[in-house]
Amino acid sequence: MHFPKLPDWLVYAAAVSALVIVAVGRQERSDAPPPPPPVPGEEGLPLGPSSPFDPSIVVQVPDRPEPGSGTAFSVGDDGTWLTARHVVDGCKSAAIVVADGRGVAAKVHVDPKADAAILTTEGGAPSVPLGLDIPLRRGARAYHPGFPQGHPGEAASRLLGRENLVVHGRGARTEPVLVWAEVGRTDTLKGTLSGLSGAPALDAAGRVIGVTVAEAPRRGRIYTTAPETLKVLLGPHRRPSPSEFAPSEPITTENYGRVADGLRRDLRVAQVVCLAV
Repeated sequence: MHFPKLPDWLVYAAAVSALVIVAVGRQERSDAPPPPPPVPGEEGLPLGPSSPFDPSIVVQVPDRPEPGSGTAFSVGDDGTWLTARHVVDGCKSAAIVVADGRGVAAKVHVDPKADAAILTTEGGAPSVPLGLDIPLRRGARAYHPGFPQGHPGEAASRLLGRENLVVHGRGARTEPVLVWAEVGRTDTLKGTLSGLSGAPALDAAGRVIGVTVAEAPRRGRIYTTAPETLKVLLGPHRRPSPSEFAPSEPITTENYGRVADGLRRDLRVAQVVCLAV
């Protein structure tokens, strides 16, 4: 029995293919193993400490203060409040609004190194608890109840990381801040969050983890003071109060509007007005 003679090109092609298969089979393989399954839950990695090498955001503060309003919240039943520094810095007088057309005069002590200030009044409101020692994780939620655009309102956000706030103009400085992505707000609220400055940033347990100080509307970002900044500013004011606010259930994206209404109704969160020099 005679087999037909194969063409030379076919013989050469078969030989080359065999050599390629042998060479590929002998190559070293150093592939990494499959990645582990994702961590359950919404929160991510722990947030590290602030650093001079964190990204920066630059804001310009007018050299002369202007009349305006913002938000403050109680941190002491004796009449101790927190707000953002730029809301009251340079005010001829400041007041906590307790009803339509009525306010209580407030003394102002600004933090020279950060966008935060302490207000003191005669008599106060039940305080909001502080959570400045609680570790934060990327992706954690925060809720910001206050008075955006001078009216009751609130926003919700998720933690992205840290940045450095570089302030030009009056009170020039650089300070560490937390940056949050806005994920929700009052249904009827459109445009800027101006007036929410000074509002507390609350975690799901209703504890203060920062003071709302700035926004970047085009990027959908909200900025708050870093917890370590408030720890230094408050100092002796950091003491538990028997009337601290404690929600009956965790704050969520479904109920944060109702929780905010309760905080404003009890004057734990109030509007602050400033009259410029």
